[in-house]
Amino acid sequence: MKYLAAYLLLGLGGNTSPSASDITAVLESVGIEADDDRLEKLLGELKGKDINELISEGSAKLASVPSGGGGGGAAAGGAAAGGAAAAEETKEEEKEEEKEESDEDMGFGLFD
Repeated sequence: MKYLAAYLLLGLGGNTSPSASDITAVLESVGIEADDDRLEKLLGELKGKDINELISEGSAKLASVPSGGGGGGAAAGGAAAGGAAAAEETKEEEKEEEKEESDEDMGFGLFD
């Protein structure tokens, strides 16, 4: 991943086809020792490919991966089962907590 990050940094800097020595220089500038075998493998995989095109293809693949969700059903079920009264109690508790928190500052704020 660090080799790819260095490659992308060089690309953002205007070097459209970074060499192994360019990537090694970037890595060594932050104290990372480069592994020549991994670096050559990365450069072999990226040779002749447009990095922007690869990023857009990867983004399209990630868009099809399911993520999140699954937690919304329980909240809706609670509200449907008479959760309106519970919601009012929660609001009252929140107001009380906010009032208590404001008393804790003892007359001065964080940035005073």
